Amino acid sequence: MARIDAFLKTMIEKGGSDLHLCSSMQPKIRVHGRLEPLDEPEIPPEQMKDILFEIADPLKKWDWFIENKDQDFAYEIQDLARFRVNYFNNHFGPGAVLRVIPAHIKTIDEMKLPGILREICEYKAGLVLVTGPTGSGKSTTLAAMMDYINDTQSKHIITIEDPIEFVHPNKKSVIVQREVGADTDSFGIALRGAMRADPDIILVGEMRDLETMNLALTCASMGMLVFATLHTNNAPKTVDRIIDTFPAEQQPQIRAMLAQSLTSVVSQLLCRTADNKGRVASHEILLKHEALPATIRDGAIANIRSIIEQSAGRGMRTMDSDLMRLYKDGIITATEAYMKATNKQDFEPFLTVEDMQTIRS
Repeated sequence: MARIDAFLKTMIEKGGSDLHLCSSMQPKIRVHGRLEPLDEPEIPPEQMKDILFEIADPLKKWDWFIENKDQDFAYEIQDLARFRVNYFNNHFGPGAVLRVIPAHIKTIDEMKLPGILREICEYKAGLVLVTGPTGSGKSTTLAAMMDYINDTQSKHIITIEDPIEFVHPNKKSVIVQREVGADTDSFGIALRGAMRADPDIILVGEMRDLETMNLALTCASMGMLVFATLHTNNAPKTVDRIIDTFPAEQQPQIRAMLAQSLTSVVSQLLCRTADNKGRVASHEILLKHEALPATIRDGAIANIRSIIEQSAGRGMRTMDSDLMRLYKDGIITATEAYMKATNKQDFEPFLTVEDMQTIRS
């Protein structure tokens, strides 16, 4: 058994989500959003190299890490779990972060996700973006949506991921999962290939660069349904981020493409629950709306907030309104809502003197 397996098993027993390894430091795990040290000694750099080498294919993964100083791949402990792995170098030597990928793909109901996500899964074409910071559960939400489609529709789905996280069995749909590095050299190459493979749905693990964004928009405008993720916190910032990625001379064309193809943005944040025993997701949801294309083409991105606020009856919601719902239902504290809110003034009346001291400290 690889030594890292013992760390991972301890992490799962404690309900952790991530294992953090750094040379010359104790191993730590993230439990409900907070880092906690394991009862282990500091790991020297040479010993850390040995630990990381044990689970990396010497030719394909370790050599790449040595040459490029970074590496991403998936690792599995039989009958326990899969893990998304990132190797890195820093000032003290090599290190790694391993995140648990649950063996069971949770459903939309099990995750208590907004029911409107089912409607989004019924779209025939366009661009669907699931956004949020690192560790906010974007991949888990997307997996639940793909599983719903797989259960209810006969579609040809191509996923392009780095690495493959959730493994989907074929149910009603045919799902082809391709991993960057193992099955294709890049997101761009895989997207170009997907265009010629008669897909109904394409899932892009992450829109990291201009080329990937451009190709995803092209696929969506060609009549495919494209799901992708971005590291943005809300719908207006998501639209801005895509447009600002492109050079100024290309932005009018990108605005037109995005106005034509954007069908929804689901932004997600994880909040610590009031009982400190877990985390719950808060969502902002932007759906198709007759005013949205002109808003994007004209660059009036600030108006997206008004579109969402005026369309709550259709299933749209702002992040702040969902945080308020979670607070009033007693699911999260006023402090947690305040810390995650965009307009913090709305939550100040609910804070106690002790809350304010905690926030300032």
